[in-house]
Amino acid sequence: MKVYFILFFLCFGLTSHAQKQEVQKSIELFFEGFHQKDSTKIKRVCSDKMILQSISESQSKGNKLSNETVNEFYKSLAKIPSTMKFQEKILNYNIQVDGAMAHVWAPYEFFINDKLSHSGVNTFTLFKEKDSWKIIYLIDTRRK
Repeated sequence: MKVYFILFFLCFGLTSHAQKQEVQKSIELFFEGFHQKDSTKIKRVCSDKMILQSISESQSKGNKLSNETVNEFYKSLAKIPSTMKFQEKILNYNIQVDGAMAHVWAPYEFFINDKLSHSGVNTFTLFKEKDSWKIIYLIDTRRK
């Protein structure tokens, strides 16, 4: 009986780990496309109905919540000058999965031309559609 119990939890743990890796791969593909300014690559892991929000934190101006449509996001990506180098470094991933839903908490640092611009946390909510994880919600905090 003990052996079955141990095997059950071992298999469950392996399945859970594999799902978390799939979720992380979707987020990594998102950022790969983001850094390459490749909306086609990003669209492979994003829902057409994705919700994008940002929380800007400022002691002098207060906190501000802003919304961006998916189309605005893709257009803004295309407008980034080719001379601008930018990188969003994800510091770590905290991934939780429940069936067809996953949540990712990912602290980051954002660099423009190798200089730290701001930092914060990205949170992603993903939905498993057929065999792939799609980002349906993205909100981030931004502070200088």
